[in-house]
Amino acid sequence: MKYLHTMVRVSDLEASLDFYCQKLGLRELQRRESEQGRFTLVFLAAEGDDQAQIELTYNWDPEVYGEGRNFGHLAYQVDNIYATCERLMQKGVLINRPPRDGRMAFVRSPDNISIELLQRGAPLAPQEPWLSMPNSGKW
Repeated sequence: MKYLHTMVRVSDLEASLDFYCQKLGLRELQRRESEQGRFTLVFLAAEGDDQAQIELTYNWDPEVYGEGRNFGHLAYQVDNIYATCERLMQKGVLINRPPRDGRMAFVRSPDNISIELLQRGAPLAPQEPWLSMPNSGKW
């Protein structure tokens, strides 16, 4: 077996692409539109890792999606968790679970998909403002 991708349904394709590509830093690999099925599929991956993909599924007919916490989360490894969280905050992304331990943080997409960010290698030394930053909302 080989991992292919994780699919998440999105209610606003443009807002989701802005989050995943412009803010989180993923890039679009391919896009498929089905006139007959009335949906668009967009496959994304982190730079240098085309094998771990996320598939955004946008159904053209409006649907309301529940939060689906049973989905779990997507996880990405980052070179510097503090720099990544700072960059995301500067782009207007709420850090739901700050990296107080220098190892792990959580953010959410526009459709409330939890995204875990994990420090590559050993945790970084705890530092402010992260150390005293409280959780915000669910993660």
